[in-house]
Amino acid sequence: MKKFYFYLLLGLVIPLVVVCGQVRFAIPGKLQARGYQSHVELMIDNPHAFIYEIYVSADDGKHFRKHGETSGKEYLCFLKNKEQNSKLLFRIMPKGMSVSNPDAEKFQVEATTRRMNDSELLDMVQRYTTRYFMELSHPDCGMARERSNDPHGDIVTTGGTGFGIMALIAAAERNYYPREKVFLKIQQIVTFLERAERFHGAWAHWYNGNTAAPFSFSRYDDGGDLVETAFLMQGLLTARQYFKAGNDEEQDLSYRINKLWKSVEWNWYTRDTDSLYWHWSKNWGWKMNHRIKGFDETLITYILAASSPTYPIRPDVYHACYTKSDYFLNGKTYYGIRLPLGMELGGPLFFTHYSFLGLNPKGLKDKYADYWERNRAHVLIHRAYALDNPKKWKEYGANCWGFTSSDDPLVGYTSHHPGTNDENGTISPTAALSSLPYTPELVLPVYRYFYEQLGDRIFGPYGFYDAFNLSLVDGQQVVHSYLAIDQGPTAVMIENYRSELLWKLFMQNDEIKKGLSSLGFYYKN
Repeated sequence: MKKFYFYLLLGLVIPLVVVCGQVRFAIPGKLQARGYQSHVELMIDNPHAFIYEIYVSADDGKHFRKHGETSGKEYLCFLKNKEQNSKLLFRIMPKGMSVSNPDAEKFQVEATTRRMNDSELLDMVQRYTTRYFMELSHPDCGMARERSNDPHGDIVTTGGTGFGIMALIAAAERNYYPREKVFLKIQQIVTFLERAERFHGAWAHWYNGNTAAPFSFSRYDDGGDLVETAFLMQGLLTARQYFKAGNDEEQDLSYRINKLWKSVEWNWYTRDTDSLYWHWSKNWGWKMNHRIKGFDETLITYILAASSPTYPIRPDVYHACYTKSDYFLNGKTYYGIRLPLGMELGGPLFFTHYSFLGLNPKGLKDKYADYWERNRAHVLIHRAYALDNPKKWKEYGANCWGFTSSDDPLVGYTSHHPGTNDENGTISPTAALSSLPYTPELVLPVYRYFYEQLGDRIFGPYGFYDAFNLSLVDGQQVVHSYLAIDQGPTAVMIENYRSELLWKLFMQNDEIKKGLSSLGFYYKN
């Protein structure tokens, strides 16, 4: 009896065991179905990983067809056209039991599908994508896992966690998760960050989620990573603003975040020069010797370094280092679109995402560019490149494009940006999806095409998979992985398009306005 109550306290549902003739079977304690447009999500209480066969009927149970089988707790059932916009019956049958068995209805659930409007489609993608940061986060520390298929098992990422914090704040506002659950997750993250080894206030790129010890990103990159620290701090400052007027526990969390913010020694990473450096290691010192130059994803590092109330950099560091690279100023025209800043054809699209998840490019200008127009041009150039399709890859077109750093079916991980050999026919969904605020009229059709035409191949439990290449043989077209640094921008930029919530929260931090002004930026929105 004690053991029975123990399992009830763990929240396990005890299945009902039924004997039918000589056949014994267990009925799951919970079977649920949620219908969308092109698919139904089935949820099965299946702690023992039993094998179930999935059957679907579109004619009120007269005929069932087998859709597939699963040993998991969730199953995404993508539908034939005639099964969409209708009421469906599902039978989730133990393998070896006939769908026509007299007891089959005990395994039956129903769902209704209907065409979703754009708002509903975005809500669905945002909800699925954000799950990565709640359901796949490291259970002991709350941090975002680097990737869903991490060969090292317990590696967590600082920058990706910063993106995830912002996605979770939006999830609380959308009621994907209760506010209290989101608060506890971010509180767990902050507790881990407080005990993790740091390097003059900066965090490492990766950590072991169990021990809080840094995990080497590369041979010499085993210490402080100022750019990843900036991505993390962008999320933390957004959370500080979100919780600062909350209850006592939330206000305490904001206070703890503020202590972390004030402890980052941004100016130490200048080495008393007119440059800002990316890495420092207690084992290798400045061996990496990587000056942070633009235009690329690292702009937010300078914004935060200039905004620090305790360890700010001098403004001349920004002008002498970031703006003095071979790929800062551009001014060329591609496909009739002028690009003021950036490398040839703009570079990978994450340049328009990472720094601008909290930093609002709308109304952000300096003597070099209007950053909203600059980022919009970057997106338009990439779409135009897909239409041109100079290498004649399969499927490129107005509604199927996206070039950024991601996993790759051929070479593991690469940048994919146009004009280089890395552009190899691979499309990274996050590239176009995270660009939604810049050109919604052109990106919304991409969402719909990816979901309606390709969803059965490229949509999974945490949204769209990281990359696909339809020029390859069928079985090798899709990389079935998720990366925190690609999941986060998708979810955050959907919210910024819908409400500008994360932009508003981050830009409400008084220090940011002062930092922007000190570097010569003008912001009005």
